[in-house]
Amino acid sequence: MKVAPFELAEGIRIGEGARPVYIAGPCVIESPEFLLGIARRLAAAARRLDVPLVFKASFDKANRSSLSSFRGPGLEAGLEALAAVRAETGLPLLTDVHEPWQAERAAEVVDVLQIPAFLCRQTDLLVACGRTGRAVNVKKGQFMAPEDMARAVEKVASTGNERVFVTERGTSFGYHNLVVDMRAFPMMRRFAPVVFDVTHSLQLPGGLGHATGGVREFHPNLARAAAGAGVDGFFVEVHPEPARALSDATTQLAPEEFEALVPPLEAIAAVARGGDR
Repeated sequence: MKVAPFELAEGIRIGEGARPVYIAGPCVIESPEFLLGIARRLAAAARRLDVPLVFKASFDKANRSSLSSFRGPGLEAGLEALAAVRAETGLPLLTDVHEPWQAERAAEVVDVLQIPAFLCRQTDLLVACGRTGRAVNVKKGQFMAPEDMARAVEKVASTGNERVFVTERGTSFGYHNLVVDMRAFPMMRRFAPVVFDVTHSLQLPGGLGHATGGVREFHPNLARAAAGAGVDGFFVEVHPEPARALSDATTQLAPEEFEALVPPLEAIAAVARGGDR
């Protein structure tokens, strides 16, 4: 199925005929120094691997299991830390927004605005992000059928901004579990480029009682299957010490694990796309 490519950020395209894009970075900004350190490592990895990479990090994680869970530094401090990453590494940036008023402010700093999965039907938020003119990543809700994501894409495109893609992050399967339906990728590629969220597809929501659990050991299996299904990119959360992460500690990858993951995905993606790199 043909998906018209578009420029995600300067020099990086997504869609039919483009190379897979890697969206990588920590779940949340733990500190400015922390953020810059992991950004440097990912920038160096992208150069070694020769792959297009968009750096991601959240200034606020509004959807946490517990009231006491770490959420991040907030909008202004978070955007300041992200701007410092761009200034030093040159990496394009992605962050998520939770309320319509945040969209315009975040768009002053980042290249891609992300709609969290639980908010993928929030019309005012989708329209506000579309109006900024920035590329928009709509994460598929765990409760959404793949074909229903077309309505979310239409809401963004109604602003005249057609630079929108969707990200698959698993579907609720009973309690405390997610499953990835590989049919979702070609179904959603009928109306938008599709990225596979390796990290959040491995979650066990609420599985630890006070926090979300995960099965990070299966990341190569799901990522390689998605590459074979012809996705347009991969979303991977990367932390220098995953076990000590303040969010998503059970599913983030260490930098060296991310580097090991990419070459097989590149090879499989080349075969899936008919041999074109």
